[in-house]
Formats: sequence, structure tokens, C-alpha cells
Amino acid sequence: MEARKILYFVMIVAMLIGVLAGCGPTSTPVPAATAKPAATAVPPTAVPPTPVPEPVTLRYANWNLGTEEENNVQRQLANKYVELNPHVTIEFVDMSGEESWDDKLTALAAKGELPDVFMADKTPLYVKNGWLADLTAMVGSDADWQQVPEVLRDAVTYSGKVLALPAAQFIMGYFVNLDLFEASNLDAPTYGTSVEDFTDAAMSLTDVQKGRLGLDEMEFILGWYPSTQDANLKWFGFDGEHMNYNSDAFKAGVAEAGELKAHTWQGLTDEQKANFKSQGPWELFLNQECGVRWDGGWAVTGIATQATFEWDFLGIPGGNQALVGDFIVVSKTAVDLEEAFKFAKWMTFSREGYLAEAEIARAVDQVPTRMPVYVDADTIDLYLSFVGDKPGLRQAFENLDGSLLESLAKIVPGYVAARWEGKPGIDIGEDKDVNMWYMFNFANDGKYKYEDYAAQLEEFANRLIDEARAELNP
Repeated sequence: MEARKILYFVMIVAMLIGVLAGCGPTSTPVPAATAKPAATAVPPTAVPPTPVPEPVTLRYANWNLGTEEENNVQRQLANKYVELNPHVTIEFVDMSGEESWDDKLTALAAKGELPDVFMADKTPLYVKNGWLADLTAMVGSDADWQQVPEVLRDAVTYSGKVLALPAAQFIMGYFVNLDLFEASNLDAPTYGTSVEDFTDAAMSLTDVQKGRLGLDEMEFILGWYPSTQDANLKWFGFDGEHMNYNSDAFKAGVAEAGELKAHTWQGLTDEQKANFKSQGPWELFLNQECGVRWDGGWAVTGIATQATFEWDFLGIPGGNQALVGDFIVVSKTAVDLEEAFKFAKWMTFSREGYLAEAEIARAVDQVPTRMPVYVDADTIDLYLSFVGDKPGLRQAFENLDGSLLESLAKIVPGYVAARWEGKPGIDIGEDKDVNMWYMFNFANDGKYKYEDYAAQLEEFANRLIDEARAELNP
């Protein structure tokens, strides 16, 4: 009996121990591979959202925009920028009125309403007035800037600061009627022809009785000729600092213009003009009444569409060309300097901007209004695709860095007075207190001898330039 009680007691204790063990906590290890990572602010694979640019309105003034109804290529190009940058609004500033471009800008500046981006007529005036933003750092880090011809980059640099952007360039020089020379059994001058061969060809072609001239006009000879005699001289005897009106090279240019006068419209008498269909020198080339015509890139459209003969560009004898440039500036008071620069670049030296302009022009069956400012093999090919692959034009595009910048009035302080408006205190016969334009325009009309006044003209011109430069504080 006692044995049963003891067995029963042991069984009860065993059952209690089992129950207590089953009720205790359990611990199941979690494999490391499935461990939950610590929470982070941004998951490792997530890309932070691109911030939406703040809306900005840029005020823009340019003389090439036409009217809203015309909706020309340049206006469409500005609107294309807005399409690609929807946070930007471009407001076209009304610049109508009788005042000059610079008078209008001065009035706007006085009211604190200077446009954010605007075309420059006389950049030195804006520098003097302290209107312009310094763009040096922005262009310095811009790859497109390196494809702008050096002559244009230098033109917008004042005391080491880039204060404007080249908006357009137009190659300037002589265009040649190849067929007219061939019909006269003469070798036509082409790009690279020497000065002597060019002069001989022009003189040989002239036959006034048959209504044929070698050149259209004599006016531009003084601009290019001195540079062919002295490599230090640029357009109209400018050497980068001063005018060289008393140099041997410039005086030789005066003599050359006098020698070629008889082969130009200016050398014709009224009786001789009756042999020509043209009513003025501007008609001679397309009427096939002159062998070469001096003109700029803006004339290419008309020549390409109207000429009934083979033509090419020969530039300046010796293998060079002049350049006419347009320039756009950004105001120091621009509402958003970075956005203003981006838009100004699009309208000036941007590769993408020029491609867009060409696309717009092609859609309306036009030649682009500008030659490319961003210059490489692709943009040269693109432009020539509109006008034909003229060898002389191609050579000029490939040789732009050494060009003579003709647009000195837009960038050189004092140049306007030193070239045209200044009065050096000279009386010529009954013409009293004549200006600089008079002295150059009549240098071969027998009114006076240029050599007698060359030193006085040079001294006077350079004093004006030095005084104007001293007033700048870029």
C-alpha cells in the first residue's frame, strides 16, 4: 500500500514540472540575413527629387525682333527657349520711338527699368555707366565659350573682365562673280589671292564703255588695305590701342584707294554712268556690272537666291576677312543673374541655340539670319547647307581668329569721334572746322593732300581714344 502512494506522488510531481516548463518563454534565433536594417531618412537606392526652379521673368530688348505679328526667326528663337525652360518668361521691352537706342536705354536706366538682357550699340558707354554684369566666371566654366573665335572673345573683354557676349558675326569682304572674269578670259581672284594679283584682276576687268567695273566702291579700301602692309594693324589702321593714320601702311592705303578709284562707281562721271543699267553701286554686282562687291554676311541670302551666275567669297586679298559683330549684354541689376546669363547665351554663342535657330529658319525656307558664333566643323557645314558649299566661305570660317573686327564703334572707347565725329581744327578751303569723316572721305578728291595732315589726324584721334579709355571703370 505504501509503495503505491509513493509511486502516485512521483507521477504528480513529474506532471507539474512538465506543465511549468511548457509555460516558460521560448527564444528562437533570427538569422542575420533577415535582420531588419536601421531606419534611414532616404533609402539607399532612392534619388532625391529634382528641385523645381523658381519662376522668373526676364526683360529683353533687341532691335532684331520685329513685331509680334511678324513672329520672325529671332522672336521664335526666344520663344523656343521658354518652351525648353517653362519656368522662364521672356518679356519683350518696347523700344519704339524716335530716340536713339542708347538714349532709350539711358532713360530706362534712370527709372531703374534697365532690361535684364539687351543688345549693345556702344558697349563702352555701358561700361562707363556701370550698367553691366561681369560674366567672366560664367563663361570661364562654359565649354561652348571656347568655340567662339578669339577675335570676338577679345572684343568683349575689358581689363580682363568679360562684359558682353558676341550675339552674331557677319563675315565681311569681297564677293566675286566668277563667270564675269571667265567671260573676260581672266583668272578670277579667290580667297588667298595676293593684293597685287587682286588689284591687277580688278583693273583688267574694267571696261567703262561696256558697262563693266572691277570693283563696286572705293570706300572700304582704307579699312582693309593697311593690314595687308603691316601685320600689326587691324581695321582702319587700329592696332588694338591706337589709330595709325600717319603710318606708311595707312598712307599707302590712301594712295591705293586713289589708284583704284577709276575702277569703281565713285570714279565714274555722270556721262559714263549712262553706260550702266545700275542706278548706284549697290546694284552693280547682281546686274553683273562689276567683278567684285564689298559686303557682309547679311548679303549672302540675297546673293544666294538672286544671283544668276557662279559666285564665291574672296574676303580681303591675302587670305583674311573683316568681321562685323553684334553684342548682347546682361544688366548688373538683372532680376536673376544666372537665369539671365543662360538666356543670353542661348541667344548668342550657344551651340544648341544655333541648331534651334537653323531648324526654325529651315522650317520657313530661309537662310539663318546669323552666321554661327559657336564655330566648329558641324556648324560650318550646317550654315553652308543653306547657301551651297562655297570654298571661299568655308576657308573664311576656318580662319576666323585672325579676322579684322570692323565693329570698333561698338567696343572701342572714343573710336566714333576718332573715326567720324571729332573735329581736329582743320579748314579745307571754304569748308571750315571739318570732321574726321570729311578728311577720309575726300582724301582722294583733290581738295587737299592727305600727307600734309596725317600726323595731326593721328595725334588728335589717339588723344580722344586715350581720354575715353581713361573714363572707363570696368
